[in-house]
Amino acid sequence: MLKRIAVMLLVMFILIAGVSSISAGQNTYLDIPYGPSPSQKVDIFLPSDIDGPYPVIISIHGGGWCAGDKVGPDTEMAKNGLKRGYAVVAVNYRLSQESPAPAQIQDVKAAIRFLRANAERYDLDPNRFAVWGSSAGGALSALAGTASGVAALEDLSLGYGGFSDHVQAVVDWCGPIDLSTMDAQFQASGIDGEKMELPTSYGSKYVGKSISQAPELVQLVNAANYITPDDPPFYLQHGTADTLVPYRQSPEFAKKLEAVLGKDKVRLVTMPGIGHSGQGFTNPESVEKVLDFLDETLRARS
Repeated sequence: MLKRIAVMLLVMFILIAGVSSISAGQNTYLDIPYGPSPSQKVDIFLPSDIDGPYPVIISIHGGGWCAGDKVGPDTEMAKNGLKRGYAVVAVNYRLSQESPAPAQIQDVKAAIRFLRANAERYDLDPNRFAVWGSSAGGALSALAGTASGVAALEDLSLGYGGFSDHVQAVVDWCGPIDLSTMDAQFQASGIDGEKMELPTSYGSKYVGKSISQAPELVQLVNAANYITPDDPPFYLQHGTADTLVPYRQSPEFAKKLEAVLGKDKVRLVTMPGIGHSGQGFTNPESVEKVLDFLDETLRARS
């Protein structure tokens, strides 16, 4: 009974807070809460000269699950979609110092359910949701793409359990998919990269202890473990000179996706000599290719 009351109070809190959220203009809504933590908020940006309901790009920021914010470069990249008629939603989630994994994907899923529940209010198309993230945000995007409905990665006490967390397209820029293989991949490539096994690594902080001491949790948040034929199309992009996330993470994930989804639903873009971020990703040509992929995937559903 107490748990039921707590859930009811939480839903009331979200509804009330959502109504009182900051509106920065007719087409911008800031710091809309989808849960009780100050970290659980979204910003919504709508096109100014195109009628809805809008297909949605959900921007999930990077930062090793221990840093970053919805106000930053990941959102600015995604906002290029506004000119093509996409709504852009930037998501904040609990960082690892507040709550270790799987809190981050639980938050992303809760945000997706919240957006579906409130699609009419914000003129969103609930049948055309894409997730787009880089680094840790890429990993969370991938996990949102493959782990729809996986109970172990959901926290329905955050609300809107009657709505789906399924997405229709995934863009993963250089996401760390399987933390347990990263050290060996760096060693095999000859790149002196981030050592995941160190207790100070972003991966160890993510799972709350050294990687080798949490094998079950590491695999719980591995998107490759949940691939099913009904997963959405994926767009993966990675630089071969990445020193934070080994390049091999993406082609190995792509191979597993292709084995289940087929090659036509998986696109891997390799960038020779490019590191973890920078112009290789953010140049206009790179961004336009992502938007072309989203057009091909989501517009076909309209």
